[in-house]
Amino acid sequence: MVATAATSSFFPVTSPSPDSGGAGSKLGGGPANLGGLKSKSASSGGLKAKAQAPSKINGTTVVTSKESFKHDDDLPSPPPRTFINQLPDWSMLLAAITTIFLAAEKQWMMLDWKPRRPDMLIDPFGIGKIVQDGLVFRENFSIRSYEIGADRTASIETVMNHLQETALNHVKSAGLLGDGFGSTPEMCKKNLIWVVTRMQVVVERYPTWGDIVQVDTWVSGSGKNGMRRDWLLRDCKTGEILTRASSVWVMMNKLTRRLSKIPEEVRQEIGSYFVDSDPILEEDNRKLTKLDDNTADYIRTGLSPRWSDLDINQHVNNVKYIGWILESAPQPILESHELSSMTLEYRRECGRDSVLDSLTAVSGADMGNLAHSGHVECKHLLRLENGAEIVRGRTEWRPKPVNNFGVVNQVPAEST
Repeated sequence: MVATAATSSFFPVTSPSPDSGGAGSKLGGGPANLGGLKSKSASSGGLKAKAQAPSKINGTTVVTSKESFKHDDDLPSPPPRTFINQLPDWSMLLAAITTIFLAAEKQWMMLDWKPRRPDMLIDPFGIGKIVQDGLVFRENFSIRSYEIGADRTASIETVMNHLQETALNHVKSAGLLGDGFGSTPEMCKKNLIWVVTRMQVVVERYPTWGDIVQVDTWVSGSGKNGMRRDWLLRDCKTGEILTRASSVWVMMNKLTRRLSKIPEEVRQEIGSYFVDSDPILEEDNRKLTKLDDNTADYIRTGLSPRWSDLDINQHVNNVKYIGWILESAPQPILESHELSSMTLEYRRECGRDSVLDSLTAVSGADMGNLAHSGHVECKHLLRLENGAEIVRGRTEWRPKPVNNFGVVNQVPAEST
């Protein structure tokens, strides 16, 4: 009653009155007079009230006052309308909202990447970050299923792609990325790009599918007109060093395709990011000898770049050269050994219309029993059809390690 009285001023309610029937009978001047319209039966007087059909207005049946009284006497009077019973039924809406929240909570609990402990990485797959006084760039990568080979470990091309990606993101995070592929704004003004001349890589262990690797990279000066970039790749979970790599880069004019000195404007841009440190790898000063058809043990001809092998500077990505070099490596070595170190000298770039030959010579192993040899060393040459050298290289191979099942990681032989 209190609620009704309190809300009556906000929600006026008309209560049924005993005299409502009389008021209704006066409307129109009688029970058969609806809105001033006289009933046909009333004017003729030929039919009794009980036999009279219900009146209709615009096709709608209208209940007369007497019939309304009769039904009102039979039905109980409705409860008084209050603020409480005028509210809608929220139970269905609340049930739906509860279901949605429970489903979302279940999905969140099923996610493996959400942080559970403060010591876990909050964003392990971000673009990376600058560490160590702004001189080292660090980025994490997850080894995907399409990045592993037949022996269930990441390929050397996967490792090299991670190194290259980290280098470019380092330039981007430092705010030095222009329109070119790793070129600074001043380099873009002068049509200069970076090209690699030497690459040295040592692999201690290859990551496997699902591993998260952490890559650190930094740059240093190399002579008067060169830049050295080093990488250190670790297992993100254990901190184990997986790969160390060092490279030397020089500038080339992308219009004339000739090497260039580092302009003073560019030196001022990048000089503050140079680290005064020794190379992460001791330089392999052994001479890389030239191979020919007589000194090579294996030759693969007719190699040509695809459109997808070109970068935005319109030359073949340096990682692609590694795949071409391994095209001529003997199959028994690829199946029973893994690449442990590599040294490459880039001598000439390759265009999209070039056709190349890949040559390999094996040393320090029995050619008839390569699969059961210990450490194997190979010499490589990638050349154009006319004999011009593209890349000289040397690779070292070690037997594949024994996995957790006690079986050497060998590619299974085809069934006969």
